[in-house]
Amino acid sequence: MCEIGVGGDSADTDTCLLADWKATMARKSRTSTFDQTLETLRAHSFDLAPFPGVAGGVLVSKHGAAAVLVAATDAPVAFAQSPGALVGGEVARLIDRGYQKFIQASHSEIPATASRLETIHLFSEELKQLIGAVDLFNESLGTTSDLCQYDRLQGRA
Repeated sequence: MCEIGVGGDSADTDTCLLADWKATMARKSRTSTFDQTLETLRAHSFDLAPFPGVAGGVLVSKHGAAAVLVAATDAPVAFAQSPGALVGGEVARLIDRGYQKFIQASHSEIPATASRLETIHLFSEELKQLIGAVDLFNESLGTTSDLCQYDRLQGRA
């Protein structure tokens, strides 16, 4: 047992830590380039392909989910299109209509199933961890929608 006292001469009190004390760790600096980041993604079984709709864009996909990445000036990688379901070679948007989520591509719209939402969420989490992107608290709780269209709020100014 550890005793914490003022002016104690015991060597044990110097090595004792409080239960709520947390040591600050030095952060690893991520100074990788865009190409190094893409190689890291390839090493983790992500499929990469050039994306013609965005200059310098790379379509990163895995298990039916995808995102489009580009080189950034202040970081190695930035999202040109946020993670979503891969439908017909494009990254579909996730829309929340209040009662259900939908996956909307340029040519179709389908209801989002729980397994599809889970795939998008896991893809997003793994991708953000590997590229060093900021992971927000509300995104860690589940899949977030790109657009909310509630029936009762449409047409209001």
